Amino acid sequence: MEILQYLFDGFTVALEPMNIFWVTLGGALGTIIGMLPGLGPATGVAVLLPLTFTMGPTAALITMCGVYYGAMFGGSRSSILINTPGDGAAIAATFDGYPMTLNGRAEAALAMSAIASFIGGTIATIIMVFVAQPVAKFALKFGPAEYFLLMVFALSATASMSKGNVIKGFISMILGLMISTVGIDAQSGITRFTFGILELQGGIDFLVVIIAMYALGEVFSTFQSLKEGKKKMQTKFGRIWITKEDWKRCFWPIIRSTPLGFFIGALPGAGGTMASLMAYNNEKQLAKNPDDFGKGEIIGLAAPEAANNASSVGALIPMLTLGIPGSGTTAVMMGALLMLGLQPGPLLFQQHPDVAWGLIASMFIGNIVLAVINIPMAGGLVRLLAIPPRILYPIVLGLAFVGCYAISNSVIDFYLLVIFGLVGYFMHQAKIPTAPLILAVIVGNSMEQSFRQALTISNGSFAIFSKSTVSMVLIVLTIISIGYPFLKDMRKKKATENA
Repeated sequence: MEILQYLFDGFTVALEPMNIFWVTLGGALGTIIGMLPGLGPATGVAVLLPLTFTMGPTAALITMCGVYYGAMFGGSRSSILINTPGDGAAIAATFDGYPMTLNGRAEAALAMSAIASFIGGTIATIIMVFVAQPVAKFALKFGPAEYFLLMVFALSATASMSKGNVIKGFISMILGLMISTVGIDAQSGITRFTFGILELQGGIDFLVVIIAMYALGEVFSTFQSLKEGKKKMQTKFGRIWITKEDWKRCFWPIIRSTPLGFFIGALPGAGGTMASLMAYNNEKQLAKNPDDFGKGEIIGLAAPEAANNASSVGALIPMLTLGIPGSGTTAVMMGALLMLGLQPGPLLFQQHPDVAWGLIASMFIGNIVLAVINIPMAGGLVRLLAIPPRILYPIVLGLAFVGCYAISNSVIDFYLLVIFGLVGYFMHQAKIPTAPLILAVIVGNSMEQSFRQALTISNGSFAIFSKSTVSMVLIVLTIISIGYPFLKDMRKKKATENA
């Protein structure tokens, strides 16, 4: 009852006219920022920092959070329509969202994306109300060894879901880990694989790889079909909504994926990319017809979208309750709050309940606002598909190059963009999945540092990776994720032979 009273007080703060305006503005700007390749929520929040200095802490936090989960809504729009994720967390939306567009179901894909995002964000906020502090305390049990094993599990699960050839999935993963080693080693200070290029000392930004693999890779892959006139453009558009059958099939996957995304988001450094890919993999493993995934299976869009938005809610927990940023975006938000004289941490809910509970209440309002914004907006966005390919694809290329330059203002990124675009094209031709490579590039550096930190703590003993219960559970899950596809194939062969 005490929690419900706090939440009621939070709604009195969140429903103030100016706070409703700020959450609406933040959500709308976040949606637009999310659709633009290379920007993402962290950049959006950083750009808005000067504006927040004129606000109070509550209004500033509400606005920044609106941008954060607004970008999660918006990131999948470009994934679905032009196969170009707005940021890393929207990668999984390309797997079945873009094939749905190619199958003439762009309207259903955009609607399901908004619905799953709304449900995932709302349920995750309800979970946050009741379990924020216990989840934050559990997250503290994750030391370097546990984080390393979590990332190993996420990578193995993503690689093993590769359709048709698990070996190709692991080849993709290894290539991604190799890319993540470029730059100055954080522990030894040694320069690795930079080939004397100063701009590579800071490493290769994963957003450059994402934009190249998906935007340029898609343009290169469709170039031949454009040349031969095989590419058909959509000129007739239906209602932006889903069928009853779509809803029935997607309901339980959304419900299952939300707590998974919420928990992964609450782990500092895990992020929406890992959450959405694990949700996608989970639903593919549970599906009766896993071969439908990657061909326009609506469940393959709904599950990661719910997990993606739930993870953005979960990422706020360690920042608010422990003063530890759960993601790059929350790190920027925490910096802004410190400059406004507010210290996130264990005492925030006691000393500033109006700020903490006002934020939580605003998230319920923000999810409703974003659903209202995104579903009508989809009607205009889907008409992008009527643009002739000879015009649309140069626009995609232009966005890719502008987004790439916006990341670090470095011309060398243009060369990397083209190189990785060609790599993405050849991987597409060889039917090698790109998701394991992307996830490996994102988590590779953190994974390496966690591994080395764990060995430093244990004086070089590998026993540290099996000491805790969490570690043992993650090891078992990793073994299952690798072995399950092979067991499934064996069962299919036996069933075929017996038939």
